[in-house]
Amino acid sequence: MIQVSVRLFASLREAVGQKELARQVQEGSTISDLLGALMREYPRLAQAARRTHTAVNHQYVPVETVLRDGDEVALFPPVSGGAVP
Repeated sequence: MIQVSVRLFASLREAVGQKELARQVQEGSTISDLLGALMREYPRLAQAARRTHTAVNHQYVPVETVLRDGDEVALFPPVSGGAVP
């Protein structure tokens, strides 16, 4: 098992009720695996996390990224508003 911290922003934070979580995941787990586990634990997160942007250690990464011990995972909802060109 490895330990990661999860930072949640905007509607994702509201869906969970916390801005930061600590989680243990299996070695070889991806961000997608982590998101699935969080959605099972926090059902309200499923709708809020449909098009989540993800970062690990301050760099945007795809959900297929494999997590490492001590990683900080940040989850951002898509930005809304603005005009469509």
